[in-house]
Amino acid sequence: MADIKELLSKLNEEQIKPVLDTEGAVLVIAGAGSGKTRVLTSRIAYLVLEKKIDPANIMAITFTNKAADEMKTRLTKMVDCTEHMWIPDYMWVSTIHSMCVRILRRDIDKIGYDKYFTVYDETDKEKVLKRVFQDLGCDADKLLKSAKNFISKAKNDSLSPEDVKNEYNGGRFSDELINIYREYDNQLMRSNALDFDDLLFKTYELFKTHPEVLDYYADKFRYIHIDEFQDTNKVQFDIAKMLASKHGNIFVVGDDDQSIYGWRGAKIENILNFDKVFKDAKTYKLQRNYRSTKKILELANCIIKNNVGRREKELYTENSDGVKVETFIGTDENNEATFAAIQIKNLMARTNYRYKDFAVFMRVNALSRAFEQEFTKYGIPYRIYGGFKFFERKEIKDALSYLKVINNTFDDESFLRCIAVPKRGIGDKTLMQLREFCAAYGISLYDGLTRLEETGIGAAARTKLFNFRLLLDNFREYAAVNSVSELLKYVLEKTSFKDQFAEKSEENTSKLYNISELVNTAEQFISDNRGATLSDYLNAMTLSTDTDSINEDDAVSVATIHAVKGLEFKCVFIAGLDERILPIARSGVDEDELEEERRLMYVAITRAEERLYLTRAMSRYMYGSREHMTQSRFLKEAQPVLNPYAFDNEKRAYQSTDYGYKDYGRFGYNDADSDDIPVSQSKVGGYSSAYAKSLLKSGAPLENKNADFNGYKRGIKVKHTKFGEGTVIDVKGTGENIIVDVAFKGVGIKALSVKYAPMEIING
Repeated sequence: MADIKELLSKLNEEQIKPVLDTEGAVLVIAGAGSGKTRVLTSRIAYLVLEKKIDPANIMAITFTNKAADEMKTRLTKMVDCTEHMWIPDYMWVSTIHSMCVRILRRDIDKIGYDKYFTVYDETDKEKVLKRVFQDLGCDADKLLKSAKNFISKAKNDSLSPEDVKNEYNGGRFSDELINIYREYDNQLMRSNALDFDDLLFKTYELFKTHPEVLDYYADKFRYIHIDEFQDTNKVQFDIAKMLASKHGNIFVVGDDDQSIYGWRGAKIENILNFDKVFKDAKTYKLQRNYRSTKKILELANCIIKNNVGRREKELYTENSDGVKVETFIGTDENNEATFAAIQIKNLMARTNYRYKDFAVFMRVNALSRAFEQEFTKYGIPYRIYGGFKFFERKEIKDALSYLKVINNTFDDESFLRCIAVPKRGIGDKTLMQLREFCAAYGISLYDGLTRLEETGIGAAARTKLFNFRLLLDNFREYAAVNSVSELLKYVLEKTSFKDQFAEKSEENTSKLYNISELVNTAEQFISDNRGATLSDYLNAMTLSTDTDSINEDDAVSVATIHAVKGLEFKCVFIAGLDERILPIARSGVDEDELEEERRLMYVAITRAEERLYLTRAMSRYMYGSREHMTQSRFLKEAQPVLNPYAFDNEKRAYQSTDYGYKDYGRFGYNDADSDDIPVSQSKVGGYSSAYAKSLLKSGAPLENKNADFNGYKRGIKVKHTKFGEGTVIDVKGTGENIIVDVAFKGVGIKALSVKYAPMEIING
C-alpha cells in the first residue's frame, strides 16, 4: 500500500491543510501554478488510504478531458493499484459533461428520451434551428444568433421555456424567442437528441422531477470534488448542490482571478459567494507558485490587483528572479510577428528549448495570420488552436453521421447528413416530401423508409430511398457483432466514402488524412476502453476538444488565451496588446467585462515559466483599412514593474532602413498623435526593450550558418525550404541584417531575413 506519510510530505504548509480537512464544505482558492491538482488528488488519496473511503463513493469533476486524464494518472500512481484495483475504473473522475452523459444514459428514459440519444454540436444545433424558423415562419438571418444565445443562456441558468415565460412574464424576452426555444426542444426530443447545454440541463431536470434518481446519486457520492470552480455556470452549481445535499461534503478548488468564461455563462459569483451558500464552509488559500519566475509573478500581481471583484491574494514563489519581462512594439502586425519568429530562432540556437516550449497567445484568433506567415518564412513549425476543431470538419461529421444513425435511428439530423454524402441521386425535393410525411405521422425519417408507398414520392426516388434503408440495416447488423473501428472501416468501404476525394489536390489529400486519423481514433478508443460501445465512442468524440492535444507535437503553439488556460510554456509571447483587442472593444463600457479582460491578461501572463514577451503593433489592418493602434491599458498598468523605458510619452518617430520602413506617417497618422512611442529600436524594424534589442544583436549561433550575406543581389535565384525557388527582386541593409524581397512562383513576394530564413542561393 502507498505510504500516506510520503504523499503528505510532498505538500507545503498551505497545501496540507485542505487535504486533511475532509468533512463539510471546503473552498480552496488556488492561485495560478500553486499545485491545485496535487492538492485535489492528494486529498482523494488521503480519503482512500487513511479514511478508508470506498473509491466508488468519491466523485471528482474537471473541465477538460486532459485534466481528467491527468488526475486519473496521478491517482493511479498515488494509490497502489494492486491493493485498490478499482480506483481508475470505479471512481468517477471526468468532465462534468461526461458525468452528466453517464447519469443520463442510466435514467433519461424517465424524462421521455431513449438512452441511445445523440449529442448535437453547434453546427447540428444551427441546422435544427433553421428548420424551426422555416416551420414557424421566422426570419433566420435576423434571429439565428440571438436565438442560439437565448436558448443557451436559458439552459445554463436552469430555465425551461415555461420557466423563462413565468419568471420574466414575457417582459424581458419576446414570445417569439420563447416559442423558438420550445419548438427547438421539441424537435430535439423527436430526434432523441441533446445539445451540449442539454447534457447539464436535462440532468438538472431529471434530478428535479425524479427525486429518487437524485437520492441515489446524492447517497452514492459521499465526497464531491470540483476543479476549476470559477468556470461553473448556474446549472452546474445547481447540480453540485443537489449532489451534495445528503452528505454535505463538497470540496471545490478554483481561482476567481482566472474566471474568463463569463461569455459562455460562467458565474464568478459561484466562487466569490461559495461560503455564503454553504454557511459553514472553510476557506483556504494557495498562493505559492511553482511555475513562474519572480519577475513574471510580479507583473501578474501588478495587473490583477486593479480588479475590484476578487478575493485578496498575492502570488509568491521561491523560484529565481529570472530574466526581465520584455516588450516590443512593431510598426505593423507582420513586423510584430517577425520579432517573435526571430526571437524563437535565437533562443532555439542559444538554449536547450524545443519548439513545443514556445507559445504565442492572442485575444482573437484573427491575429494568427501574421504569425502563420512569418513562422512559415523562417521554417518554424507551429499549430493553431482555438480555430476549427477536428471533429467539426465536414468530412469527419459526414463519416460519423452514419455511426450516429446506426446508434440512434431517431436522429433525423444525422440521417439527412449521411443520405447526402456520398451523393446517391436523392434530391432536396424528395427529402422534403419524406420529411413532411414523417412529421405528419410523428415518426423518424429512418422509420419513414418502411412506408415509402404512402409518401407520394416517385418510383425512381423510392427505389433509391429503399436501397439506402437496406444499407443502414446492413450496417446495424454489422455493428451488433463488430467493434467500433471495424464498423467505421466497413461503412467507409461499403459507401465508397473516400472516392469523393479521389481527385488529386492538397485539400483532398488533407481530407483523406483526416479520415485515416478518424479510423485511428476509433482503434485507439477501443484499445483504451475495453468493452466500450458505439454509443460510448460517439459520446467521447463529441465531447473531445482540440486543446486536449496542445503541447504534444514539437511545434510552437499559436492559440487564443481561452484555449490555453491550465497549460504552461517556458517562453510565452502575448501579442496584440492594443486597445480594442486586449481588452476587447466592447469591454470599454462594461466594468464587469473589463475585469474579465484583465483576468484574461493575468491568465496569459501566468502560463509563462521562464520568459515572457509583451508585443503590440503601431498599426493593424482592421475592418477593411489600416488603423493606428493605441497601447493596451494593461501595458500602462504594468509599467511599474516593466522596464521604465519600454513605453514612454516622448513624441518621436523613427526610421528603419533595414526593413525599408519610412516612418509612422505612411500609415496615415501623425506621430504627434501617439502616446506610447518607445525609445529603443531593434533591427527588425520595430521598437523593443533594451534586452530584446541586445538579444537580436547578440552573437548567437545562426540558424542559417552557411549564409553568404554578400552573395544576395537583385536577380539571383534562391531556394526556400517551404516556398521553393524564387528570384531576389530587392535587397535592404548590410551584413547580417540583410533583408531580401523574393518573388516566388505561385506564392508571391516575401520579405526574408537572410540570417534566419531557411533558404540558399542556387546560382550566382
